[in-house]
Amino acid sequence: MIIFKNVKWKNFLSTGNTSTSIDLDRNPQTLIVGDNGAGKSTILDALCFGLFGKPFRVISKNQLINSINGSGTEVEVTFQIGTKNYKIFRSIKPNKFEIYCDDVMVNQEAHARDYQKILEQQILKLNYGSFTQVVILGSASWAPFMQLKAMKRREVVEEILDIKIFSMMNMIVKTHIKNIVDETREVSHKFEVTQTEFDLSSKYINESKSEKAKIRTDKKRQIEQNEKEIVRRESQINSLKSTKEEYLVKISDASKIEQKLQKMLGIRATLVEKHKSHSNSAQFFKDNESCPTCDQEISQSFKDEVLFNKQGQLEELEDGMKQLKVEMENTQKRQSEIESNSNKIRELDVEISSIGYSKSELEKFNIKLETELTQLDNKEKSADESNLDNLQTKLNDLDTQQSSLKDEQQYNEAAKAMLQDTGIKTKIIKQYLPIMNKLINAYLQSMEFYVNFNLDENFNETIKSRFRDDFNYASFSEGEKMRIDLALLFTWRAIAKMKNSTNTNLLILDEIFDSSLDGTGTEEFLKILGTLENENIFVISHKGDQLTDKFRNSIRFEKIRNFSHVAT
Repeated sequence: MIIFKNVKWKNFLSTGNTSTSIDLDRNPQTLIVGDNGAGKSTILDALCFGLFGKPFRVISKNQLINSINGSGTEVEVTFQIGTKNYKIFRSIKPNKFEIYCDDVMVNQEAHARDYQKILEQQILKLNYGSFTQVVILGSASWAPFMQLKAMKRREVVEEILDIKIFSMMNMIVKTHIKNIVDETREVSHKFEVTQTEFDLSSKYINESKSEKAKIRTDKKRQIEQNEKEIVRRESQINSLKSTKEEYLVKISDASKIEQKLQKMLGIRATLVEKHKSHSNSAQFFKDNESCPTCDQEISQSFKDEVLFNKQGQLEELEDGMKQLKVEMENTQKRQSEIESNSNKIRELDVEISSIGYSKSELEKFNIKLETELTQLDNKEKSADESNLDNLQTKLNDLDTQQSSLKDEQQYNEAAKAMLQDTGIKTKIIKQYLPIMNKLINAYLQSMEFYVNFNLDENFNETIKSRFRDDFNYASFSEGEKMRIDLALLFTWRAIAKMKNSTNTNLLILDEIFDSSLDGTGTEEFLKILGTLENENIFVISHKGDQLTDKFRNSIRFEKIRNFSHVAT
């Protein structure tokens, strides 16, 4: 819950260089009065500017600066969340935006836009839209919920229901479940080991001297069984090693085969090069009648002799290449056989290693058993009992951890299942719609507005009179619309308090008594305000003479020499 403490401003709108400070948590209900233009509604603009960097009303940033002094505009908002106290400071001329937590400034290295996100998403956990729908009901510049577009309506409700973070939550939950599973596995293993140790210790303490022999016999029998198993596994290992040796024999020529293949690749490259050279030479004599270098004519007989010799050489090379190809294919086939046998050797190595590890564990266990046999008669009962108590404490702690982890995993699995549903937002909204509609109608009836008002999952209204006549929001008078707006405001605050999302102590009502509410509506509304618990409600009105006696605490704004002041 956000508990707003104070808002303070100076050189802000009509306020001059003397700071105006309003305590926001001192009184349950406070009436703010003053003449038109005295500065009553400045508190709304100061709060919104301090928290979100923009005023409540449609006012530019430059217009916020006091026109007489022209600089030094400052707003400071303090609030508490849990045990942490926050202060937000903004100023114009000079421009500053600072966030303090327990008097220490929050890291300000981020860009101003990101710094604002830190404030809204990590600290306040609400934005301007949800703030103005849950905290403020006011003047003409404010857009009531029913006047928002469908998308904006949904955004407000999702913010209030705190259902915008499901994607991030899903990733976090998945990671958390994995960590829980790993931790559970570790704790379970520790529990099993500890339980075994506890059982052995308890058994030893409760047994008489005559039972020691039986214990010794059992341990020896276990040792013997383990030794037999060790021998059996040693035999397995030897058998596997023998098989491995057979496969090693089968690949003994692997190096030679590889060398042979490389040699043949070199020979093939040489033959190809020679074939190319002889082909080029033969082609030369086919294409030329004279030497290009010395211009001497080449005799036909010489050409025929050379071409005949080249043709013979080419045929010999081609025969050699065909023979080489057959030999290379046979060699490559042998290389594939060697690779297959090498894979089997690797599989055998893995199996040998696995059996060797289990054999080693049995040997370690036998050493442990032998040690226990040696120490069996040397243990002191008091020491054993003390150890048993420690083991029991450890078991209790581990059991508690297991139970807690199990509960936590079940919770997270349920959360995961919920988050995996793509229609989760709609489902949640559907769950809350009956509650919302019930609250809205209850507030309307308390203000003597007897209609059946219902919002659907798209937040479109259906309104029926006592006689089942159909209406919509736009068809009502301003006073009736105001009652609907008030009912929605109180409903959102009730839902927020249920969800603990945008729950806050602060409620500001700006001039709602001054126009749309009649006498009966005003009286009924004041009754509603009286039922609100743990709320700090500020009512802004220029009808101070009519309302002052209805509030225990009031603040009067007045304008002196063009500057707004709180009257003393």
